[in-house]
Amino acid sequence: MERIIQYLLITAAVLMSIQGFIQRRKHEKNHSHSSFGHKHDGSVFSIDFYAYASQLRTWSPKYKAIFSMVCLLCCIICDNIYVSCAVILLMAYITVVMGGLPFRRYLSLMTIPLVFLFFGCVAIAIGFSGSPSGDFNLHLGFFYVYTSKESLWETLELIAKALGAVSSMYMLTLSTPASEIIAVLRGLHMPKLLVELMNMIYRYIFLLMDTQCRMKNAAVSRLGYCDFKTSCLSFGQIASNLLVVSLKKGNAYYHALEARCYDGELRFLEEEKTVSVMQTAGALLSVSLLLCIWRLTV
Repeated sequence: MERIIQYLLITAAVLMSIQGFIQRRKHEKNHSHSSFGHKHDGSVFSIDFYAYASQLRTWSPKYKAIFSMVCLLCCIICDNIYVSCAVILLMAYITVVMGGLPFRRYLSLMTIPLVFLFFGCVAIAIGFSGSPSGDFNLHLGFFYVYTSKESLWETLELIAKALGAVSSMYMLTLSTPASEIIAVLRGLHMPKLLVELMNMIYRYIFLLMDTQCRMKNAAVSRLGYCDFKTSCLSFGQIASNLLVVSLKKGNAYYHALEARCYDGELRFLEEEKTVSVMQTAGALLSVSLLLCIWRLTV
């Protein structure tokens, strides 16, 4: 049964790759500005940009939040590599095929946690010893670097579990604007101060990133990065100027909030979005499929 599930997961992964390749070919053939636009040099892409352009934008944010959290919990609690791989493929299908996110963008986003996973998993997969041990070992003079099949399998399980959890969160953030996610947290009666700080900090991060990109473009146009010494000098000047600009922008935005009768709580108009029967059935079917995979491979 495990071999059958392996074949099914591999087939699903191949089909996802083919779908991404077809989507990319269509995008290149049209050669027009799609709903996701093009990224020019020095520009900053906000996750909200993808969320507002997603075809899942009309889905209820509460539904997406609950579904993503249930899939994340299934991935962690089941502690099964097949369930983790199934969650990765399911979330990729929802985000790329149903949501319309370019497959190449999705892969680039998924590679971000791989860097951290690599350094974290090396300590699990590789060990050091003064004598030959493990299933595989390499003699390096005074010591041996070794690993075993159990360590490699445990490393693969950890990577799959982490990527499954990340893909579940990507499904939520790449299809739901931050304002709707914050509204969901507010509906869960999270502390008001935390919700307000989350909203302000999230918005302010991208404002600072945009300001930094503009400063860097200005420095590049004036040969501020022509060599290593000049690059270090330009970087220091941009960092110092960014601190001053951030303080000025912070004061300006706070005065703007006070001018609009800010009393400590940001209020936004929230669009009512209902959950259809097909969406509920799809969520139940997906979770049932994950539990069946776990039961058959336990």
